[in-house]
Amino acid sequence: MHNVVSVSEDLFYVGGSDRRIALFENAYPVPRGVSYNSYLLLDEKTVLFDTVDPSVADLYLENVAYALRGRKLDYLVVHHMEPDHSATFLRLVRTYPEAKIVCSAKAAQMMRNFFPFEGQNVLTVKEGDVLGTGKHSLTFIAAPMVHWPEVLFSFDTTAGILFSADAFGTFGALGGSIFADEVRFERDFLDDARRYYFNIVGKYGAQVQAVLAKASGLAINLICPLHGPVWRKDLAWYLKYYDLWSRYEPEERGVAVFYGTIHGHTANAAEILAAAISQGGALVKVFDVSKTELSELLAEAFRYSHLVFACATQNNGIFLNMEHLLCDLRAHGFRNRSYAIVENGSWSPQAGTLMEAEIAQWKGMKQLGSKVTVLSSVKQEQAAELWELGRILAEDVSGSRTEIENK
Repeated sequence: MHNVVSVSEDLFYVGGSDRRIALFENAYPVPRGVSYNSYLLLDEKTVLFDTVDPSVADLYLENVAYALRGRKLDYLVVHHMEPDHSATFLRLVRTYPEAKIVCSAKAAQMMRNFFPFEGQNVLTVKEGDVLGTGKHSLTFIAAPMVHWPEVLFSFDTTAGILFSADAFGTFGALGGSIFADEVRFERDFLDDARRYYFNIVGKYGAQVQAVLAKASGLAINLICPLHGPVWRKDLAWYLKYYDLWSRYEPEERGVAVFYGTIHGHTANAAEILAAAISQGGALVKVFDVSKTELSELLAEAFRYSHLVFACATQNNGIFLNMEHLLCDLRAHGFRNRSYAIVENGSWSPQAGTLMEAEIAQWKGMKQLGSKVTVLSSVKQEQAAELWELGRILAEDVSGSRTEIENK
């Protein structure tokens, strides 16, 4: 049965949610599911914005048919060609063969790469091009590498609606309401939005900044992303996070302690250090890199101003799960943080030196204090060193907070 929701007077939500999915992009756990959003505009010309993932394809096609109410489909606007938004493309165009496909030139090429599609009825558009549909007028905005090279946004200048592709999206299925102001977004979606941004888009901060600069000149009333709730209130509140995240600035002043332990002694060192940081008056959170999922570790690293990497030596190298985290941070362009190092080893501790060499390649990183070396288990001397390192970190966090507040 169809499930169409009104977004505005003549714009309708025709997407759906998948709560059975375990891994988004076969990589990121989504215990709360994910939505695949598509929108239909009923003007003098009918316009469908994007298709959906196969998991909701049947509902989607039923929604589109119901919302059209016998009218033909004039345009299909393709903002983004990633398969979670384009996999239903062939079914859609075979159902509505008269529809003209509107997309960027790069997207048109990708269509031929993905599908046995000759490209008939394709209208390629670029930045600044305008499509009139009757009462409404759509202006196209290039958004390359947010987060694929072919991405377009479209802006309905009549109603002030921004169709933002994957930007401003989030993990998490929709239920009952499609609007951010009708859910407890900060409690129920913000962590998923952060994890979505840094894992999916996070490497492309400069490109996000470029798009935000374009958006700042638009009179936006609604934001319609391809995942997650539609924004019609408090847009500035959410946009501030995207601005902060894409400038690689920390969201919170505090210390995230990441530890990789084999037999528990490195965990003990991390907990002693965390206690010292807390006693120094700074916010601190502790993560076992073997127990916490990698996409969450990545998001939390970007969230905090200061990091600690405490790691056991394994096979004369970095403990494997810590190495995975460091590689993922590098791949996502991690930068502009203060950090400290703790290493452990029973006969030849090497993890700290190797971690320092890795982090030295990242932009804007500042090491605090001296590396603490534990030989097998924490002794009184190392405990004292950990408390001193905790004091240094806590003082630096407080200094960073003061500096920010005085700006």
